[in-house]
Amino acid sequence: MSKYDIIVVGSGAAGLTAACTAAALGKSVLLLEASRFVGGTTAVSGGMMWIPGTGQATSAGFNDSKAEVEKYLSHFVDVKDERLQAYLEHGSAALEFLEKRTSLKTSVVKVYPDYHPEFEGSTVGGRVVEPADFNGAELGADFKRLRSPLPEMTLFDGMMISRRDLPVLRKADRSLKAALYTARLIAAFAVDRLKWHRGSKLVLGNALAARLYKSARDLGVEIATETAVTALIKEAGRITGVRVTPDNRTIDAGCAVILATGGISHCQALRRRYVPENAGGISATVASGAFKCGAQLAEEIGAKLSKPASTIEEAMALWVPVSIKKRNDGSESIFPHTVSDRGKPGLIAVNQDGLRFTNEAMSYHDFVRAQLRPENNAIPAWLICDKRFLWRYGLGSVRPFSVSTRADETRGYLRRADTIEGLAAEIGVPVARLVETVLEFNRAAKYGSDPAFHRGESVYQRHMGDADNKPNPCVAPIEKAPYYAVAVRPADLGMAAGIVTDHLARAKGEDGGTIAGLYAVGNDMESVMKGSYPGPGITIGPAVVFGFLAASDACRDDLAGDAVQ
Repeated sequence: MSKYDIIVVGSGAAGLTAACTAAALGKSVLLLEASRFVGGTTAVSGGMMWIPGTGQATSAGFNDSKAEVEKYLSHFVDVKDERLQAYLEHGSAALEFLEKRTSLKTSVVKVYPDYHPEFEGSTVGGRVVEPADFNGAELGADFKRLRSPLPEMTLFDGMMISRRDLPVLRKADRSLKAALYTARLIAAFAVDRLKWHRGSKLVLGNALAARLYKSARDLGVEIATETAVTALIKEAGRITGVRVTPDNRTIDAGCAVILATGGISHCQALRRRYVPENAGGISATVASGAFKCGAQLAEEIGAKLSKPASTIEEAMALWVPVSIKKRNDGSESIFPHTVSDRGKPGLIAVNQDGLRFTNEAMSYHDFVRAQLRPENNAIPAWLICDKRFLWRYGLGSVRPFSVSTRADETRGYLRRADTIEGLAAEIGVPVARLVETVLEFNRAAKYGSDPAFHRGESVYQRHMGDADNKPNPCVAPIEKAPYYAVAVRPADLGMAAGIVTDHLARAKGEDGGTIAGLYAVGNDMESVMKGSYPGPGITIGPAVVFGFLAASDACRDDLAGDAVQ
């Protein structure tokens, strides 16, 4: 078939949501994916969706209001923006539609604070939903087509761990109950590996991608992998189809083309328009392998992109610190330091002068913003810990309870020394300064205090710490030799810059009008949050909501009429 009602380009949460919505509303849908795998960056993400006011939250007893959400977001963006209003007004309806018409199942995260609890309108929970666990076996042979999580985020070469598992696993060496729980997880994984290429218990973003992938298949969406779009076809001012490779054929779209390629993270020429010069070019997103990202395709036919920005404050990127190492097979691992180590007790981050430069437990976005400030001289920065910390929490891609770290040391990923003086020499920072930095930190850390940066004094930071560590879940001294360090650099977790759209994700032209038949969602769409990051799931939440709105509008179906007016 060379003509479809809807063509969706990209198979992350935004693309899959759009495809599922259109198919559920009775349209013929083709989903194009440039890589071999379905799932995009969503499949390797945490899978959380920041969608305030959901039915799940109300059922769980949360009495959040749109006014309170707007009050919080007003510290970051213009809450009168029509796109933001559409997101807030229709988020719950989008989720409800998907739960009724697809295999998506979610639950509210009862405790996960907004990233800036000091701002009025923030909450400690209820605004985030996460996907239910999923059995990959339900995909059958297509399980192998689902993008796998990062190897560094799994155990035993393919065993996924959920958020609720982590606190239990950390106690496996101190609690019989935790040890038995861990043994059951490993046993189930061992059984899985008798049949599958990895564990079939899928959690986090992998579960979200898998559920939407299954839904797309069940709804009759045709999915073509290793098929990249090279151009949009525009006739009489309307987008009517796409040209694809490798066979250079044209495919017609009767209603619309929806771009969801993952954004401009891997298009350096575009990316440089929106980030400071010292940000570098690293991205923690999945490279699709496409010749052109959605923004390039759209710009070629006259679509409007975000205004250029270069300062730290104006940068149109969603940041995360990453560490980089070579794997055994020669590929490069880019590990995002989101929640696994920076906020835990017994670690500090230092700059090239051997000095702390920020609160290590702040959000990953704000941590990188601090790195980017030239006066902080923190590119790269070094995360420093001791033997006790490494064993309990791990560091970057070094997993907790690692009996040997020799391979990571040999590759230069993990630096080790028996003294702080030796570690300073190993990482190339002034010896006397690093020694004084650690001594100063330890003096107060023994009492759970951090007078320099007030670490652990907000509910968000405490949530990122270890509740078993008293009195401050984020602070403990660094004093058990040997000592370790890993270098972290700025990277984007997705770009906020993209194709300018209206409240229904319709792409706009340079004249301000919409381009008939063209939509942009996910990271291809200019973020409703611009370059701010108010809470967990602020990329996937809008991706799902606008994927739904775009497809609903393109279908012009009465079933979705209330959601697209």
